Amino acid sequence: MSDVALLGQPVAESLSPRMQNAAFAAAGLDWKYVLVEVAPDDLPEAVGRLVAEGFAGANVTIPHKRAVVELCDEAEGDSVNTLVIRNGRVLGHNTDKEIVAGIEAQCVCLIGAGGAAQALLPALAGEVHVFSRSGEWPPDAEGADLIVNATPVRDELLVQPRPEQAVVDLAYFPDGRPTALVAAARKAGCRLVVDGLEGLVRQGAASFELWTGREAPVDAMRAALGLEP
Repeated sequence: MSDVALLGQPVAESLSPRMQNAAFAAAGLDWKYVLVEVAPDDLPEAVGRLVAEGFAGANVTIPHKRAVVELCDEAEGDSVNTLVIRNGRVLGHNTDKEIVAGIEAQCVCLIGAGGAAQALLPALAGEVHVFSRSGEWPPDAEGADLIVNATPVRDELLVQPRPEQAVVDLAYFPDGRPTALVAAARKAGCRLVVDGLEGLVRQGAASFELWTGREAPVDAMRAALGLEP
């Protein structure tokens, strides 16, 4: 039996355990995905414990995606969300980029400047304008053909999407109801809408394949989240 953890703070509302445990079961693997709430100061100890206890790997979420890079023996870029532990070595990977991979755009309105936003940058096409409360604010999606929310904001509509735009929102509600941005995008008839649950599947499938070396049972993962195949 192998275990995989989610390291973050907070993690209680994450749907990753439901999705990944369904994937392990569908693949016939005796694996378990567990939540581990970790304060920033405790991150080095937590990663060390995963190695010592023989974990296969982990996902990393807010607020640790950049800080954990310093704890990896090898890391893909400046922000990682997936750890693979092999022979006592910690390998950091960025599967968040799969959320936006292949989405065509000439101009991107990227809301957020934290680890999640940093992870998406390598896969974003076109010119990217970054908006954050610590920098340029409020967001301006005028002229953008892709809007990406890489913040935890769910209830506040930070920009008003238009039909010709594509929208990607990393945030989600555990009960599946749409965020303010996703609801507005669907109402506007946007050309493409990727909500947080779809994004979770995209990055989660890539993480599953890194840990297990097997093709991810995507239909099972989607079904666990109440999504259509």
